[in-house]
Amino acid sequence: QVQLVESGGGLVQAGGSLRLSCAASGRLFDMHAMGWFRQAIGKEREFVAAISWSGGDTVYADSVKGRFTISRDNAKNTVYLQMNNLKPEDTAVYYCYCYVPGTGYWGQGTQVTVSS
Repeated sequence: QVQLVESGGGLVQAGGSLRLSCAASGRLFDMHAMGWFRQAIGKEREFVAAISWSGGDTVYADSVKGRFTISRDNAKNTVYLQMNNLKPEDTAVYYCYCYVPGTGYWGQGTQVTVSS
C-alpha cells in the first residue's frame, strides 16, 4: 500500500509560481508511475501530468504544457509539480496519484488558488 501527502499549495497572483510536493510512504514507490490531477469547483477531476517510474518519460495536459513540469526524486520518495505562469483557470484542488496496476492511490489534495 502507498500513502500520499501533498503540500505546497496556496494563494498566488496570476503569473506567479508554486511548487507542489507529494511525499509517498509505503513500499515500491520507485516502481510506479506517478501523476497529478486537479479538480475545480463544479468540474470533473482532470489529468494534469504524469511521470514514469524512472522519471525518463513525462506527459502533460495541453492546458499546462510549457508551464508545468513534473519530476520525481525516488531517493526521497517524492514527486513534484513545478507550476509557472499560473492562470486563474489553474485554480483547483491538486491531487497526487500513484499508478499501481489494478488499483491506484490518491492523496488528500492541496488547494491552489490563482488570483487575477
